[in-house]
Amino acid sequence: MDRNRKRVPGFGAVLLILVSHVTSALEVPLDPKVLEGLPQPPTITLQSPKDYIFDPRENIVIHCEAKGKPHPSFSWTRNGTHFDVEKDSKVLMKPGSGTLVIDISGEKAEAYEGTYQCTAHNEHGTAVSNSIVIRQSRSPLWSKERNEAIVVQMGVSLVLQCRPPAGLPPPVIFWMDNNFQRLPLDKRVSQALNGDLYFSNVLPEDSRPDYICYARFPHTQTIQQKQPISVTVLDNSPEGEHRPGFMMPLGTTSTKMVLRGETLELECIAEGLPTPEISWQKDGGELPSGRTSIHDFQKTLKVSDVNEADAGDYRCTATNTLGTAHHIIKVTVKAAPFWVSAPRNLILAPNETGILTCRVNGDPKPKISWFVNGVPIENAPEEHSRKVDGDTVILSNVQSGSSAVYQCNASNEFGYLMANAFVNVLAEPPRVLTPPNRVYQVITNNPALLHCASFGSPLPTITWFKDSQISIKNGDPYVIHENGTLEIHVAQPLNSGKYTCIATNNLGIKENHVYLDVKEPTRILKQPEYKVVQRGMSATFECKVKHDPSLIPTMTWLKDSGELPDDERFVVDIDTLTIKDVTDGDEGTYTCIMNTTLDQDSASAMLTVIEATPTPAIVYEKPDPPSDLELTDQTERSVRLTWIPGDEHNSPTQKFLIQYEDVLHQPGVWINLTEVAGTGTTAQLNLSPYVYYSFRVLALNHVGYSQPSQSSSQYRTNPAAPDENPSDVQGAGTEPGNLVISWTPLTGFQSNGPGLEYKVQWRQKDVDEDWSSKTVANVSQFAVSGTPTYVPYEIKVQALNDYGSGPEPEVVIGYSGEDFPLSAPDSVQIMVHNSTLAEVRWEPVPLPSVRGRLQGYKVYYRRERGLHETEGETEQQEQVLTFSGNSSEGRLPDLQPYSLYNLSIRVLNNKGEGPPSPSKRFKTPEGVPGPPSFLNVLNPSLDSLTLEWGPPVKNNGRLIGYTLKYQPVNSTHELGPVMVKNFLANETNFTLDNLNSSMLYKLNLSAKTIEGSGPIITKEALTVMNTTVPSRQVDIATQGWFIGLMCAIALLILVLLIVCFIKRNKGGKYPVKEKEDAHQDPEIQPMKEDDGTFGEYSDTEDHKPLKGSRTPSNGTVRRDESDDSLVDYGEGGDGQFNEDGSFIGQYSGKKEKDTHEGNESSEAPSPVNAMNSFV
Repeated sequence: MDRNRKRVPGFGAVLLILVSHVTSALEVPLDPKVLEGLPQPPTITLQSPKDYIFDPRENIVIHCEAKGKPHPSFSWTRNGTHFDVEKDSKVLMKPGSGTLVIDISGEKAEAYEGTYQCTAHNEHGTAVSNSIVIRQSRSPLWSKERNEAIVVQMGVSLVLQCRPPAGLPPPVIFWMDNNFQRLPLDKRVSQALNGDLYFSNVLPEDSRPDYICYARFPHTQTIQQKQPISVTVLDNSPEGEHRPGFMMPLGTTSTKMVLRGETLELECIAEGLPTPEISWQKDGGELPSGRTSIHDFQKTLKVSDVNEADAGDYRCTATNTLGTAHHIIKVTVKAAPFWVSAPRNLILAPNETGILTCRVNGDPKPKISWFVNGVPIENAPEEHSRKVDGDTVILSNVQSGSSAVYQCNASNEFGYLMANAFVNVLAEPPRVLTPPNRVYQVITNNPALLHCASFGSPLPTITWFKDSQISIKNGDPYVIHENGTLEIHVAQPLNSGKYTCIATNNLGIKENHVYLDVKEPTRILKQPEYKVVQRGMSATFECKVKHDPSLIPTMTWLKDSGELPDDERFVVDIDTLTIKDVTDGDEGTYTCIMNTTLDQDSASAMLTVIEATPTPAIVYEKPDPPSDLELTDQTERSVRLTWIPGDEHNSPTQKFLIQYEDVLHQPGVWINLTEVAGTGTTAQLNLSPYVYYSFRVLALNHVGYSQPSQSSSQYRTNPAAPDENPSDVQGAGTEPGNLVISWTPLTGFQSNGPGLEYKVQWRQKDVDEDWSSKTVANVSQFAVSGTPTYVPYEIKVQALNDYGSGPEPEVVIGYSGEDFPLSAPDSVQIMVHNSTLAEVRWEPVPLPSVRGRLQGYKVYYRRERGLHETEGETEQQEQVLTFSGNSSEGRLPDLQPYSLYNLSIRVLNNKGEGPPSPSKRFKTPEGVPGPPSFLNVLNPSLDSLTLEWGPPVKNNGRLIGYTLKYQPVNSTHELGPVMVKNFLANETNFTLDNLNSSMLYKLNLSAKTIEGSGPIITKEALTVMNTTVPSRQVDIATQGWFIGLMCAIALLILVLLIVCFIKRNKGGKYPVKEKEDAHQDPEIQPMKEDDGTFGEYSDTEDHKPLKGSRTPSNGTVRRDESDDSLVDYGEGGDGQFNEDGSFIGQYSGKKEKDTHEGNESSEAPSPVNAMNSFV
């Protein structure tokens, strides 16, 4: 029906007279003033689409609007029977229209599904709408199914089926993972049109447990998801490379049917290794140009706006390095009915004959059915003047009172078309629609068209007269067209004058006068001439023009058919173009074009730039000021100013700047008025009323501006009404119930006269009411009170003074004050994605309830407590997130795990926030805990460390225990093996034993929940040294006998050192050396009393080191180093004691293992060795 309305605008009509009585078409005028009082059968102007799917959350609105004279009444049928609107309290028909509003809140929406048809009726006929099928949108749940895990070998093809539920309308399909990330598609992995996911060959990276098919239902904006599909790709027996084969469609050929005007979608998905490439072609022809597009990595071919020529065989080819596969899709094109020529409204005079035609096409050929006033034509009252012949209805010798609305219905298996066309039998005297006294202007020797649009029934006859006397007949130089237009092929000045057209029919006569004004053509009298100019000089082109004095000319200059460069060196005057300081880039063709409102003329010339000749140095200075200012041609709004230029001082004057002083409003302030080219000496100045002008002129060359000239004589203009209105008019409410209208006031210069005021006008937009107004002065705003909340207003502000009003002001749209929103969002839903992220969705509020400009939605959420805490144990500050615009969802980040949250949403406008939505609680799942609050080491001992720790500040779940990892750290900062201990949640201390003494340990402690371990807390601790021997010495250190013994030992060592150095200097051998030579056995010998030498000490227990002493890393003791310790004697230089009393640090240096060196080592002698060698 919409298409039909475009073909038949307004009251468009055709009068078709058959065979022996043929007349011209009668077009119905569109001018509503002409149409007043004309009877008219109903015409449907607006209706809902044929297939209307409604959202069950909203009211059903079925549109039906119609016009006619008198205004039509409306009725409805549902499923072919009368639908009594008044008996159903849930159904409302809008006043003055047939539009139905069905309130389905609290009702079963299915009860209102069905086929509806609207009827518009008045005394002249009945029009009917299309059959409108009303269906409820549906988004069914996915059927329960259990997806078996898929295990495939690498390289094989795979199809993951989606099989979404059948929704209304069908859902949009996409694949994502558990993290709501879309699965990437490429030429190997693709989604078919039916939603299935195809793998041409699988790779190990395709293994994942969460292939999820989602279906989004557009009307309800809901999303359903299929159970995840797990895919595991094995590579223990991979599929080898192989030729392509088609996964969809199967086989070598398939068929596809598409309707004319729709989009043809063909897809081919192939398997193979390597991944095949897809290409398309049409057998026996080319793919449709301009309507074909390739999508989905070449796998989908789309042809838009299909027609019959698109039928045929489409071949898709899959190719890889091992071969090629082909598939042919045989496409057939059918067609739902479409218009060739829709029936058009007819206006006929009594006794005239007309034809209604209903030309349609389609495949299969549509069946044509005619109706009269909504009744099948075969069941309508018999009309002898009416004859039906297939797609044509012939109406012969119609009579008054036989007006009716005819319906043509064309249908086939793919759809139907239905159009209304009225036949209006009228008897109307002529009316001339062309405005009276219109003036037509043309240029001499051009055609002239004088219009005489008319209306009447029967169709009026048009005759023309010139100067009210001379009757104009068809023939040179005149032609009278069928629509009444008078054409003069070649207009001449003698054709100017008054023309009268007379429209006549059997009911009356009407005349109208128009005027023709033939103008002189525009001609260029002096064309620009070819110029050769030196670089740096000036070039001037002249272009003198003759034109009709009543037309306003406009001169335009072009360079090489384009605009002049944006360069101040190019100066355009009334009839000249001057180019200053010419450069090589200025060469080209310059064209002057003289335009008027009716014609134009143009001429061109070339500019050639040559090398400049050297000239002596010239001194350049600013020009002297102009002189002898004179005012002539004085009028109310203009004056001509003339001056004499001063000396240019070797630099051409580029321009003159004219300034004025307004002695009345701004004395002492000089304002730039206009600029004049440097070649000019006069200017016509446009002036404003109510100003006391003084003028002065400044000259500018490339050095700078001259001094101002002497002021001209004063010129005063008379007051007048304002020429302009205030600018920046705005309207905005500052509080509910008001509208503040503001503007930028006019200056005294703009006021044009005394008594400046402002007429402020306002009215509510789209409401049929008169303008309200208020006149104010000396203010820049006005407040209107008592306005509705946030509604649009049309605003005008007009300037007034004592001499009249300014021009009609422009209408500005403003809004009255906003108020707090009334409603809160409903249908709040919260989806918790993980322990720290949730997503909230809501239903946006109706815009009228916002009561202002919607700024967005504010989501308030607060953590009430942890799920492991008792009620009221914690209270945290409320958090707020703002989502701008008409949002319906948002994400809540940085949540605390294992917590209970409270959430509400408010609407936000410029005034503030609306009421909160009902509070919603949601819980976050457990997460990993925070680190333990502290880790302390208590009472370190020789082989143990006692640890104490505190639970995490944030458990983030149910604490199930602690994990302690510890490892030794040696003196080179190398880490030893890691040892692990696990503790229950209620354990907060433990003693680590069996540790090495005097050893540094690194301790890492973490807490854990069922989600895993949290961050660690790290500590380092040192076991203490063996202090057994030192403790004993401390106890006896004050004994006299101990002090004496220590002194004797010190003296003995000193003597031994002296003897050792003496022996060494004499080159003698130590007895210990002889023993070493004599005893090569590695066993250590005890001391012998007979030779007085000291043997080396040997432990009787397999040479085990003393407890707590340090040994070489290989676990052996060097036999050439003594295990004796001076600690036994309470002495020692820089050595340290282990915790068990063993001595750390060595007195002896390293002994070279090279036996060739013997005792000739350069090392300093060891005190112990010296003792061993003592004789």
